[in-house]
Parts: sequence; C-alpha cells; structure tokens
Amino acid sequence: MCRKQRRKSHSKRRSTRTQRKRRQRKEKKDERTSIVRFAGKDVNGSLNLERALAQVRGIGLSMSHSLVFAIETKLNIPKSSTLGTLSEEQIEKIEGVLKDPNSFGIPKFLLNRQKDMETGKDLHLVSNDLAFATRQDVSRELSNRTWRGHRHQYGQKVRGQRTRSTGRTGTTVGVIKKAEAAKMAPATAGAAKPEAKKEEKKPAA
Repeated sequence: MCRKQRRKSHSKRRSTRTQRKRRQRKEKKDERTSIVRFAGKDVNGSLNLERALAQVRGIGLSMSHSLVFAIETKLNIPKSSTLGTLSEEQIEKIEGVLKDPNSFGIPKFLLNRQKDMETGKDLHLVSNDLAFATRQDVSRELSNRTWRGHRHQYGQKVRGQRTRSTGRTGTTVGVIKKAEAAKMAPATAGAAKPEAKKEEKKPAA
C-alpha cells in the first residue's frame, strides 16, 4: 500500500471512531431526563449531584459538598452520577437526607436553623419551608415591636449596616457635599432677605 492509501484508510478509521463516540453520547443523553423535580424545584438533569443540590434554595456549596459525601457513604450513590440518571427511589432517599441531615452525620454548624424557637432542635430548612419560616420570623418581630421589626417595617437594613451612602430607597438621586451646601446657603439667604422686608409693616403713628 502506498502512503495515500494508508492515509485514506487511517482517516476512515478515525471517522468511524468519532461517529461511534457521538452515538454513545447521544444514547447517554437520551437515557437522562432533561428536568427533574427535586426538593420542590425543577432542576437540570444533566448536572452532577453536588451542583444539583446547590440549585435548591437553602443549600450552599459547602452544604452540598458535605451532603454528597454523606450520600455516597450511607446510600451508596456515587457523587459523579448525574441527577437525570437516578431512579425515583434514589431521589426520595436523597430528599430524606435533606429533611434530617443530623442523622446522616452532617455537622451542626452547617445547618441554617440552629436551636429553633418553637422546637429547640437543630434543623435545616429547604425551599418552601425556608421561605415560610423566614416570613414567620419577620412577622413575629413586627408583632413584638422589636428594633429589627421596626427596620423590616420601613424597608431599611436590619443588621447594623451603614445607610448614609447605600441602601437608599425612594427618589434620592445625588448627594450635595458640605462645601457646596455652604456656598449655596448665603445665596439662598440673600434672596430671602428682600422678601422679608416687603412683609414688614410700618408701626402705627
């Protein structure tokens, strides 16, 4: 065989390999479900387990990392698996871990509701439960007339942040500096003096 024939045969082999790989990828994509209902939210099924957990409200990156480790050790679900390839039973088991992370060895400092006021337990709330609990906390502060409730009521910052230059609401556009305000003050005062003279009345003879 000459060089040209060898090149042609080699290129054909490459094309068949690439086509085979593309078919395998398509088959894998077809096996996955595109959107999965997970913890009360529609999550992309092509995401791996750690990233899919981080999509849920109330779960951050560090919490999702520790949850994936617990799921892999306790439930024997590999962390590299995508959410779309999991069965309904596996998803239910993972949701059970989210409901009670204490029993699966998640450390206390990662939970978002430690020493709950009603139950006194360390909880971790997710999605709609978290939204409802925060709403209840704000309404309790308002009803108790606390300082935090006062700040919530007027839409101002609650945690002691500065409000001179940030967190402005309403029609506030710019800031007048002290030097410019001092320059403008005499001009406005001079314009107001002649008007005051006109208003003065002559004493009766």
